[in-house]
Amino acid sequence: MDLEAMDSRFDISGDESKVFELIEDLKSNSTDVQRAATAELRLLARHMENRMVIANCGAISLLVGLLHSTDPKTQENAVTALLNLSLSDNKIAIANANAIDPLIHVLKTGNPEAQENSAATLLSLSVTEENKLQIGRSGAIGPLVELLANGTLRGKKDAVSALYNLSTLRDNKLRIVQAGAMSHLVELMDPATGMVDKAVAVLANLASIPEGRNALGQDGGIFVLVEVVELGSARAKENAAAALLQLCKNSGRFCSLVLQEGAVPPLVALSQFGTPRAKEKARALLNCFQNQGYLHSGRR
Repeated sequence: MDLEAMDSRFDISGDESKVFELIEDLKSNSTDVQRAATAELRLLARHMENRMVIANCGAISLLVGLLHSTDPKTQENAVTALLNLSLSDNKIAIANANAIDPLIHVLKTGNPEAQENSAATLLSLSVTEENKLQIGRSGAIGPLVELLANGTLRGKKDAVSALYNLSTLRDNKLRIVQAGAMSHLVELMDPATGMVDKAVAVLANLASIPEGRNALGQDGGIFVLVEVVELGSARAKENAAAALLQLCKNSGRFCSLVLQEGAVPPLVALSQFGTPRAKEKARALLNCFQNQGYLHSGRR
C-alpha cells in the first residue's frame, strides 16, 4: 500500500488500539517492522487530532529511542514523527523523554531530511525557556551552525530560526559566536536567500555581547547591516539599526567604520520614516555619531 493511501486511511481519534499495535511494533527486533511502524506514526502525527492520542499511548519515549537506530529511514521516520508531535502540546513531554541529546545525534549523523527535521524539532522545542537552556548546554549549537553553513535551503531556515530562539539567552549567545556562526549569518544577509529578516534578528541579539560585536566587525557585518538599514524590510531595518547601535555605542573604531560605509543618509531616512522602534534606534545612532564628534550639530 502506498503512503498516501495509508495516510488517508487512519484518523485514530477515539481509536487507541491502532496506536498500541504500532507501539508494540516499535519494540520489535525486526528493522523492517520498526521502519514500517515509524512510517505509520509519522503519517498519523501529521494530523493534529491524532497527536495527543499518540503521545498519551506512550509513543514518545520509544520514538526517542529510535533516533539512535542504525537504519537511516527508521531514524528519519522517528525524528519526523517527533517533529509532528512537537507541533501540539507535547514540547515538554518530548524534552522530558530526554530527546535533546538524541536529536543532536540525528543532527550530526542523519540523512539530509533527518537532519532538517531534527533542526525543526529543536526549533519547535526551543520556544520554552527551560528547553533553550538545555538545548544550548547539550551541544546543539555547533551542529546547528554546521547546518546553517552547509544544509539545504530548508535546513538553513530551520537552523537560523532555532539559533534565533536560542540567542535570547546570554550563555547561548556566546556559544553561537564561538561556534563560528557570524560569518554564515552575514552570508545569509543576501536578499536572494530569503532569510535576511531572521539572520539580522540573530545578529542584533549577538551584538549585545562583546564577543558578538568583535565577530560582527571582523566578518564583514557592518557593510551588510548598513545595506539592510537602507534596503531591508521594516523589521529588518529595526534590527539592523539595533545591531549598529550596539557596535557604535561601545566602540569609537566601529563608529568610524559604520560612517565609512555611508550609514548617515539611510539612518536619517529611517529616523523620519521607520517604525517607532526603528526611529528610536536611528536617532540614537545619529546622536552617538554627533556626541563622538563625527557629525556637526545640525547635521540631522
